Amino acid sequence: MEGAWDIAFVLFHVWLSIVVGLIVLPAMFGVSLGFTDIYIKVLVKTLEWATLRIQRGQKEQPTLPLQSANGIIEKDDDFTLCDAFYFCKKGIENIVEDQVTQRFTSEELASWNLLTRTNNNFRYISVRLTIIWGLGVFIRYCILLPLRITLAVIGLSWLVIGTTLVGLLPSSNAKNWLSDLVHITCYRICARALSATIRYHNKENRPKKGGICVANHTSPIDIVILANDGCYAMVGQVHGGLMGVIQRSMVRSCPHVWFERSEMKDRHAAAKRLKDHIADKTKLPILIFPEGTCINNTSVMMFKKGSFEIGGTIYPVAIKYDPQFGDAFWNSAKYNMVSYILRMMTSWAIVCNVWYLLPMTRQDGEDAVHFANRVKSAIAQQGGLVDLSWDGGLKREKVKESFKEEQQKMYSSMIVGLDCHEASEGPV
Repeated sequence: MEGAWDIAFVLFHVWLSIVVGLIVLPAMFGVSLGFTDIYIKVLVKTLEWATLRIQRGQKEQPTLPLQSANGIIEKDDDFTLCDAFYFCKKGIENIVEDQVTQRFTSEELASWNLLTRTNNNFRYISVRLTIIWGLGVFIRYCILLPLRITLAVIGLSWLVIGTTLVGLLPSSNAKNWLSDLVHITCYRICARALSATIRYHNKENRPKKGGICVANHTSPIDIVILANDGCYAMVGQVHGGLMGVIQRSMVRSCPHVWFERSEMKDRHAAAKRLKDHIADKTKLPILIFPEGTCINNTSVMMFKKGSFEIGGTIYPVAIKYDPQFGDAFWNSAKYNMVSYILRMMTSWAIVCNVWYLLPMTRQDGEDAVHFANRVKSAIAQQGGLVDLSWDGGLKREKVKESFKEEQQKMYSSMIVGLDCHEASEGPV
């Protein structure tokens, strides 16, 4: 029995040495040994082969019903009554899948990425694909998942311990420098825990102190993606449990803006705290996601105007994930945080692009709503996202009466316009 414990201890020591020596230490210094790049290249080749295999297999099965470009099933000339049900189904889907609802479901893939949860639209699976998929399950759950959990635990432990120790120091430039070092080191380790490959563009436009960074919101890991390249002051509600422990330790070393639940409802109190923060040009830029909810990586929805009323310089940032390697979107109505993190850690990787846009300020005579829409449009255009004016809060709330009235007015104007047109064509 003692021999088994000795072997387990040796294996754990070897495992931890490999993780710390080859991943954690390079991450702390912002250095990559190239393992992730090689892994991504091999993964791309594998997914390309799987796509070709699926396409070839579909061609070898002529008995399967084919779909035309418009989604209609091509069949023989013989008509049966059940054919009508397909068109009824498509009509109902077109009613249900409006511009808003489909932004809160996972993004459709052009080809299967060998993840079980993304195989809904890809029916053909050969023996070779099954073997590759099984091998992928073993790699993701038996190798990558333990590795990623280890890295996440190291990163979060370093964040809590490091920020707590830095918080004991008196206020000084040295304390600020150490705080930034602890934060960015933690986020770099957490990024490695997701096998994240991030490409940052236009780094000369990175947010500066005393400003406000606003970005489109796809996932809670957006924070890790952005903070991997710079430090930010976070804004959010005070939580309990493990999240509360992390928040309390972080605020000891850096002036993050955490609100109590009662303060969140008081817009004036919240705005004052944010104004006081950006008025101090020595404090880190505030990171805000004005959509207020996660959108599925295809669109940018309405920005809440509160972030654009407090003044200061706005630094827009566009984030776009590559769904080929894993679905970064958090559907909070379907998955809790633990389930979502497990999905992320069992995905192939997180690959994304981040664009820093030119800083923007309110123009003379421009109100907060128009300013927010201008920033939103710039982010959508740069990230290749659809620019929508709908409120993302519709995911959890009923449609506002003002929106209903707007649609009713549009319908009414169409009817009135039609009646006037028919009257003008009638006999005089």
